Amino acid sequence: MAIRLPGIVNAKQILRQTKLFANQAASMSTTAVPKGHLAVYVGESQMKRFIIPVSFLNQPSFQELLRKAEEEFGFNHPMGGLTIPCREDIFVDLTSRLNRSS
Repeated sequence: MAIRLPGIVNAKQILRQTKLFANQAASMSTTAVPKGHLAVYVGESQMKRFIIPVSFLNQPSFQELLRKAEEEFGFNHPMGGLTIPCREDIFVDLTSRLNRSS
């Protein structure tokens, strides 16, 4: 003899759907920023998003950029991510040199 509880069945379906959406969101965010990397926004007026290796955070030249970002923005980053206030061409030059030395 089985007792049916429609509310419990609905709750299980809702939980399954919630897990599915959470897994999809997690997979989307990992494809946007690969493991071992982070997104930064660079620019003076027009911000552009770059994906960089976390290892850059240990480099003295990159730490100088981070100090400038702290001076300008503190912990309030208007783009929602780490914002670095420098010209894009300077940032690209610096990161390309860091890539070669890694």
